[in-house]
Amino acid sequence: MNFTIHQTDTNSSARAGTLTTDHGQIETPIFMPVGTVASVKGVHQKELENDINADIILGNTYHLYLRPKTEILEGAGGLHKFMNWHRPILTDSGGYQVYSLSDNRKIKEEGVKFKSHIDGSTHFFSPEFSMEIQRKIGADIIMAFDECTPYPCEYNYARNSMHMTHRWLERCIQYLKDHPENYGFKQHFFPIVQGSTYKDLRKQSAEYIAGAGAVGNAIGGLSVGEPAEEMYEMTEVVTAILPKDKPRYLMGVGTPINILENIALGIDMFDCVMPTRNARNGMLFTAHGTINIKNKKWEDDFSPLDEMGITTVDTIYSKAYVRHLFAANEYLGKQIASIHNLGFYLWLVREARKHILAGDFAEWKQMMVRQMDKRL
Repeated sequence: MNFTIHQTDTNSSARAGTLTTDHGQIETPIFMPVGTVASVKGVHQKELENDINADIILGNTYHLYLRPKTEILEGAGGLHKFMNWHRPILTDSGGYQVYSLSDNRKIKEEGVKFKSHIDGSTHFFSPEFSMEIQRKIGADIIMAFDECTPYPCEYNYARNSMHMTHRWLERCIQYLKDHPENYGFKQHFFPIVQGSTYKDLRKQSAEYIAGAGAVGNAIGGLSVGEPAEEMYEMTEVVTAILPKDKPRYLMGVGTPINILENIALGIDMFDCVMPTRNARNGMLFTAHGTINIKNKKWEDDFSPLDEMGITTVDTIYSKAYVRHLFAANEYLGKQIASIHNLGFYLWLVREARKHILAGDFAEWKQMMVRQMDKRL
């Protein structure tokens, strides 16, 4: 994998770069739509490619292991072929999903025992098994198996969890050394910085992760309920330590404002379920603020859904029509909203890139934050 930084903003740590994988180039900063179970909910792959123009999407190890199961993916020739997606894919290791199953899992040094959310069956994930599954899934970028700590988190728990995540990292690395890729293209491995919201732990973890010498690095354990300012503080601590010549991925973040603020801190890659999840509830993100399309005020508004939008749905459907679809509980409304929101997120990071290259990102960011922090 090759990562080239073309420009760094003079008034912030924002960077514009290009990350190259065997399935294509990714221009950074980038937002990655979440396709947990081999689909971005409610959105066709054709729309992802042609309308939203996503450079890369996510799959999830935990969910794909349970359904359709790794043997099905192997039979198809890997996830790219199974879902007919020809661009890059990143897979989460399953660590966050294990965190979210806190009532149905038990963590030990060997790994995590948990119960399936589908049928209650018992399963065990070790660092080695997570790597084995990700080899079989065949994503371009694969993530280390880690423990995502909750918020708030006691210091001693966060410290012990961080050290266990570091030990698990060594086991992941050894497994990947011993087991080559399955499908004839290169997979690239990112370790994950942990440490909750404790500055000393984040520094220690970032130094350890940087020392692993991976081609890219991730920051986990944020956007789990902590105030935004704490998220930004921890991100700034970590990006000051992680190598500047390698991509940095902030996992599970976030709102459009979160994304711009973290781009300013030196983050290159983002993912979050928010654009599609909120879309299904009628919340539309725009450059001028957030629209609740269910509100009665849009009932007779026949203007385009978003005059500035980049996707087809933004100009061919009116606010009144999309509001009607939600009122009628017609699933098409959720699909239109999902396409719009994903298109907006991709527009936002690409516009940020343009302003980084132009040298005026910091000023543009402040203007956008003010605009987007409104309810329309």
